[in-house]
Amino acid sequence: MSTSGSDSIEIKIAHSPDSDDAFMFYGLATNKIRVPGLKFTHVLCDIETLNHKAINEAYFDVTAISFHAYPYLQDRYALMPSGGSVGDGYGPMIVASKTRSVDEIKRLKIAIPGTLTTAVLALKLFAPDIQTEVVPFDKIIPAVLEGKFDAGLIIHEGQLTYDRIGLHRILDLGKWWRELTGLPLPLGGNVIRKDLGPELIAKTCKALRDSIQYSLDNREQALEYAMQFARDLDTNDADKFVGMYVNERTLDYGDDGREAVARLLDMGYEKGIIPQAAKLEWASETTSASRF
Repeated sequence: MSTSGSDSIEIKIAHSPDSDDAFMFYGLATNKIRVPGLKFTHVLCDIETLNHKAINEAYFDVTAISFHAYPYLQDRYALMPSGGSVGDGYGPMIVASKTRSVDEIKRLKIAIPGTLTTAVLALKLFAPDIQTEVVPFDKIIPAVLEGKFDAGLIIHEGQLTYDRIGLHRILDLGKWWRELTGLPLPLGGNVIRKDLGPELIAKTCKALRDSIQYSLDNREQALEYAMQFARDLDTNDADKFVGMYVNERTLDYGDDGREAVARLLDMGYEKGIIPQAAKLEWASETTSASRF
């Protein structure tokens, strides 16, 4: 947070250069949504880098994170009530170049998109002893196709395109999680610095929700803007992908969505995947952050 020459307070927002995030932030990024006295600046960076930046420093006022990373940064950041990417019966997928059984996949080496991604937390809950190696998320599919790995854990747009290039889905972790818990799989969300204070937190939370609502209400224009981040998806696929992760749950997690965040992180702690218990704090558009 800083004050510009015009006496507006600058709020630094960091999110990933993905079509769903671009769609979500369209209103703020294009000044369709304005808040008197505030100026929003955007920094684009891949989610695993943002996870580590948020853990190591509170440089950004608002940042996208994987839920897996939240316990590591919960002392400085609160969860925003909107902006979540939630898989409702779908999510990250394990894919391979040939058909394999679920039991077989647990004995193979899998390329993963980053140790702090929620995809990896779900994978470790599914198969605690699975062998993994970190590969940039956009290099996983090529690495599997080239035979460098037996299988890969894919996130983002690859969930829509893997089968067109000859890969086989072994397991959808969002579906597995739904069958295990009856809940949606919360993948990523936005967090806000607690030291901004109640007034700034409330204004910024409302601005984010207004931006999401604006995009949903002006879908065609927001999608056109998001296409520049769609990584070679055509308009139909981009529209489908955005619809998967920017929807009514992005405006509000709902009681089951918040329960899912708590359940996921509690299970990660109980299984020894996350070294510290999560203490969820949800920011508010009207008051200071409150414990869930």
